[in-house]
Formats: sequence, structure tokens, C-alpha cells
Amino acid sequence: MASLMPNFVSRFFRPFTSSTKMGLGPAEGGAQNIPDTAQKCTVAAGCFWGVEHLFRKNFGEEGLYDARVGYIGGDSNNPSYRAVCTGRTGHAEALQMTFDPSRLSYTTLLEFFYKMHDPTTKDRQGADAGTQYRSAIFYHSPEQQVAAKEVTEKVQQQWWKQGTVSTEVLEAGQWWDAEAYHQLYLHKNPGGYECPAHYVRKFPALS
Repeated sequence: MASLMPNFVSRFFRPFTSSTKMGLGPAEGGAQNIPDTAQKCTVAAGCFWGVEHLFRKNFGEEGLYDARVGYIGGDSNNPSYRAVCTGRTGHAEALQMTFDPSRLSYTTLLEFFYKMHDPTTKDRQGADAGTQYRSAIFYHSPEQQVAAKEVTEKVQQQWWKQGTVSTEVLEAGQWWDAEAYHQLYLHKNPGGYECPAHYVRKFPALS
């Protein structure tokens, strides 16, 4: 049915249950043998399908060990997709990446984050509206907090001057993996919904 609809319409017909089991083995992008030196980067930028897809596409061969979609920033334990969609749990749809800092810097990931979505539309990306679609960076260390604030200030001044960047910079709390059918969704469903606000802008390098 969704294949016969415009992508933005099919967004509203996303499945709420994982009755079709979709495992994440090594051939499907599951993380294997991640070293202790790896770091995490957690961001929220709207519908997590497109966020995961763009980060994997751009960094999958450049130091990105793994990327998982899930929920963070809320008040309830082990939330379901259906619950998060109500906007009442406080969670954001988010992406948590594990990366090799010797090949891929945290700053590079944050700069890409600010290129691939519109941080000036508070609690919304494209037609997707609600607090679950908010823009946020969830830092995992004091060093990441400093970097996130510095990059955010720069993109406000140099890239998104026509609006106000609404991105929250918050300490990472409890992370919950989304249901299995959400992982690698656009890899498994190439014609699936992708938010029209998710594309890579051609901004000049930050100074």
C-alpha cells in the first residue's frame, strides 16, 4: 500500500509492531569487535530513518563502527514506537553512533548533523511535527559538551543566520534501542519514507 503513496503520506502508515522479525546480523550492519577506544555520538534530527541513512551513507567506510536508531530524553522506561509517537513520553527519535575517533572526529559528525537537517524549525522537520522530532545533541563527556556548544554557536553565526537554532545540548541519559524493524529501515526499504528536510546542505567550511 505504502509503495503506491507519496512518501510523506506513507509516513503515517509506519508499522507499530515488529511482527515481522528483522534481525541485525553482521551482514545487515551489526557492530562487531568494537574496540575500547571507540566513542559514541548521539543526535536527534527528526524521523530517525533518514538520519541513520545519511550518516551511514557518508561515514560507513570512514570510521563509523555502528549506528542504531532509538529513543532518548524521555521519562518512561523501554518506550515503544507507538508511545513515543504520542509525544507524551518526552523521548526524541534519535541516532546513536559508535565511531573510531582516530579516523572520524566528533566535530565532523556534529557539523554533518547541522548540514543534514534544519535546526531552526523547533520540534519539527518537514511535515513531521512534535517534540519527538526535536533537534538535539546528547553529549557523553565534558569534552563533547564543549564541542557541541562551540559547533552550535558557529553554525548559528555562519550557516543558519536567517533563523534561530533550536538544537538542545543535553547530557546523554538512558538510551533505548528502537524496535528491530526500524534499524536500517531505508536500507531494507529503499522506497520508504524519508523526510524532505533531510538532505546535505552545501555550506562553506566553518571558520
